[in-house]
Amino acid sequence: MTPATARGAALIVLLSAAFTAAHAQPFPTRPIRLISPYPPGGGNDVLARLIADKMGEGLGQRVIVDNRAGANTIVGTEIVAKSAPDGHTLVLVPNSFVTNVGFYAKLPYDTVRDFAPVALVALSPQMLVVHPAVPATTVKELIALAKAKPGFYSYGSSGNGSVGHLAMALFDMMAGIKTEHIAYKGTAPAVTELLGGQIPLMMSSMLSVLPHVKAGKLRLLAVTTAKRSPAVPDAPTVAEAGVPGYEATLWYGLVAAARTPPAVLEKLSSQVDKTLRDPEIIEKLARQGVEPYYFGPQEFATRVRTEIPKWAKVIKDAGVRIE
Repeated sequence: MTPATARGAALIVLLSAAFTAAHAQPFPTRPIRLISPYPPGGGNDVLARLIADKMGEGLGQRVIVDNRAGANTIVGTEIVAKSAPDGHTLVLVPNSFVTNVGFYAKLPYDTVRDFAPVALVALSPQMLVVHPAVPATTVKELIALAKAKPGFYSYGSSGNGSVGHLAMALFDMMAGIKTEHIAYKGTAPAVTELLGGQIPLMMSSMLSVLPHVKAGKLRLLAVTTAKRSPAVPDAPTVAEAGVPGYEATLWYGLVAAARTPPAVLEKLSSQVDKTLRDPEIIEKLARQGVEPYYFGPQEFATRVRTEIPKWAKVIKDAGVRIE
């Protein structure tokens, strides 16, 4: 071997070693970008910021929340679909991650193929509430009233295609009743109308209506989760109260780009689990009407695949449209 050849071989060995070392660095190697597909200040943004700091502490890198709102969460979600599959870009998705499949004929990504679920993070029950003037103290009594007067009872929501809208559409279908939807520009004006008696009932987030239930201004009939909520343990689920199999839970989960290495997903998911066990996080989430609820990558992926056809059918059968 000539000196020149020897030097070349040595250089190749050094470059190969450097390349291997670089790719063997433990994840994460830089700050993690956590996208909230909503403007600052909303429930998704608050949750993202609550978990970001604790996750960062455990991972040894900052987790920076980046608000990218628009197009019913599609703008922020698309960024992750097209990001490098290395776990350094995540998005905190709500139910719209699955319901958008039923609303839009063409999305800029495939909800199943283009993402790698990391973990389900939290659940938030909707509460089925009525104005005190409504002569129903149970779900069965409300159903009986609605069956006696089809289309007479109306309900409000924060807008067409919102979680509250879809939850009531599913309730109507499974209970065999017909109520009229009134879309408001946000939850607050809808709750105001409910408190004033302009609309008789609503399915809304716990954060928005529980204070009014405690004050006696609204009557709580049931919660929409599969299990009773620790915040209101005496309130039955809709399924228990007369509509077997019903569930319409508001949830939040973290997803990364497809083809993210399994070891990276596992490390992220494990850190989410640890974060959600932190007493400070549990207490802060409870103040937001949110229950920490962990599913790992496989369980979360199953939930996503199951809910896509479920809500697509509700959207189609109820004729729900996003204006």
